[in-house]
Amino acid sequence: MTDSRTRPTGSEPEFVAERFTVSDALDGARADAAVAAWTGLSRSAAAQLCTDDRVLFKGRPVAKSHRVETSETYAVEVPVPEDPTRIAPQHVADLQLVHVTPSYVVVDKPAGVAAHPSPGWKGPTVVGALAGAGVSISTSGAPERQGIVHRLDVGTSGLMVVARNENAYTVLKRAFKERTVTKVYHTVVQGIPDPLKGTIDAPIGRHPGHEWRFAVLEDGRDSITHYEVLEAFGRASLVEVHLETGRTHQIRVHFSALKHACAGDLTYGADPALSAGLGLTRQWLHAKKLGFAHPETGEYVEYESAYPEDLAFAVETLRDGGPQL
Repeated sequence: MTDSRTRPTGSEPEFVAERFTVSDALDGARADAAVAAWTGLSRSAAAQLCTDDRVLFKGRPVAKSHRVETSETYAVEVPVPEDPTRIAPQHVADLQLVHVTPSYVVVDKPAGVAAHPSPGWKGPTVVGALAGAGVSISTSGAPERQGIVHRLDVGTSGLMVVARNENAYTVLKRAFKERTVTKVYHTVVQGIPDPLKGTIDAPIGRHPGHEWRFAVLEDGRDSITHYEVLEAFGRASLVEVHLETGRTHQIRVHFSALKHACAGDLTYGADPALSAGLGLTRQWLHAKKLGFAHPETGEYVEYESAYPEDLAFAVETLRDGGPQL
């Protein structure tokens, strides 16, 4: 039976107080074993609750080695599983608000920030950063994705637009679906693509052997990437990419399939030595330019983002003839 609920300050977990009565089957069991049986927690997690004075008998904390007896009633503060859809306001120092309007906000997202909360992700998010900055967004979409009309990978930096009202959400979502949005990326890939300018038209689907990876598959979804080499450095090239479609990991998968993986992208076959020599701890991939019709006026608007420090360093290293491997 639930008695009360508390939420400690900061990032501590939430607990709910519950009462449990010892059954004949648990007579004589240690307190940590009984708590584990009652709550479904691991034995070590149950023992920690005892250590933290969250297991009480007659109002007094009990040690994990305490023996319980039939018909005794214990109060246990049980941790509530974290809701992966919950949007917590956050301060993300490197996330920039490029342009804020009543209908949308354009952000320059640093690497290491996800678009929205998801199961298993504990780091910062764009929607959390906007909440922390006091920027309201649309309530359309799934609870954890409200306002999100497109996404960037956690390890990809650059421009994103987020809808702030329902009309903007509908209009921008349709624009991305109908492929009327200008999406320009810059990437450094290993080697020199041949030809220097071309189109990669290859369907993409989930990798059959790796849950979090994607691959070019015959029965995958239609995926089209246009590219042009801007600078060739021998062991790597700076490439401009125009996306016609927007599949998950599309640029990374397409260039990996060409045997020209994005530098730093160890997930899709990048050379670890070259990645380290360029100082990369993530894929060299940046959402450089974003353009779309203003959802209220219909006027075309366009935004551009400079390379962040880690990517700029890698390019300068290549221009200087490095790295020395």
